[in-house]
Amino acid sequence: MGGDHGPSIVVPGVAKAAEALPGVRFLLHGDGAKLEAELARCPAAKAVSEVRHSDKAIAMDEKPAQAMRRGKGSSMWNAVEALKTGEAQACVSAGNTGALMAISKLILRMGADLERPAIVANWPTLKGVTAVLDVGANVESDAEQLVEFAIMGAAFHHAVHGSKRPTVGLLNVGSEDQKGHEEVREAHAILRETKLDFDYHGFVEGTDIAYGTVDVVVTDGFTGNVALKTAEGLARFFSHEIKTTLTSGPLAMLGAVIASGALKKMRARLDPGRVNGGPLLGLNGIVVKSHGGADANGFASAIRVATNLARSDFRAEIDRNLKRLTAVAAKDAAPEEGQGAAE
Repeated sequence: MGGDHGPSIVVPGVAKAAEALPGVRFLLHGDGAKLEAELARCPAAKAVSEVRHSDKAIAMDEKPAQAMRRGKGSSMWNAVEALKTGEAQACVSAGNTGALMAISKLILRMGADLERPAIVANWPTLKGVTAVLDVGANVESDAEQLVEFAIMGAAFHHAVHGSKRPTVGLLNVGSEDQKGHEEVREAHAILRETKLDFDYHGFVEGTDIAYGTVDVVVTDGFTGNVALKTAEGLARFFSHEIKTTLTSGPLAMLGAVIASGALKKMRARLDPGRVNGGPLLGLNGIVVKSHGGADANGFASAIRVATNLARSDFRAEIDRNLKRLTAVAAKDAAPEEGQGAAE
């Protein structure tokens, strides 16, 4: 029921996902009458879906605290609860991001040994797709949390984008070891000294994101969200400028006709719907946030992300790396041989 368009986008998105992902079935939580009306126009979705009626829906502008207090029985609440009961293996929503995060954390809780959840964004680059996290769940993050984000991001990229051994970088204002604030430098030292199931590249800068220098870029939610919104704004700006330039006169319009094939390829490459779907990593369950303005193709992309995660062992991969991290920390904290512990 969430997003800018509700069931009119979700149901066709389900149909497109069902075509590409045979064997996946769907529980659609929301206003039963509205969902059934959309399903009647979309037989491919109806064949693989079951409607679960909810009288309530979380508004897009509702505060997270209100959503937690008054959200029980809403479509969003019921969808997340289906994960806890084991009835569903993944949840996808285009609804209120803050409410989805709050309700998911309340119902599912955090995974063992993880402090904070993180939202990951799929970022088109010159070399493919880079996972950037956190992009909004946490305003500030300490060194340990940044290391956890690196572990979660690497497991995500391996599961969704197929990288055999992801490369990970910490976003910083420079590549030198002495650059950045204390938390970033401390996280850098931990990642450099600990053997994990990915390759730690070191510090990366903002320009490295679009270049695709690494598979995973780690930062705090404040910086990540600013970077994401800046990139979205620049994409709209360039799109507007290209359109304006190509319609500025007869010769420009003729050039646009000649280059139409290449322009279509570029538009498809930069289409945000192609990489839509940001998981809320760190929870005891798979919850994927779709962009509120996504079309049916974009929502189907978010479903694909959720399905790939559900079919992978990314949570086991996270657990393995967290155990290695804990073992290293315990070894560092233990007194050296021949020394006694002082009270």
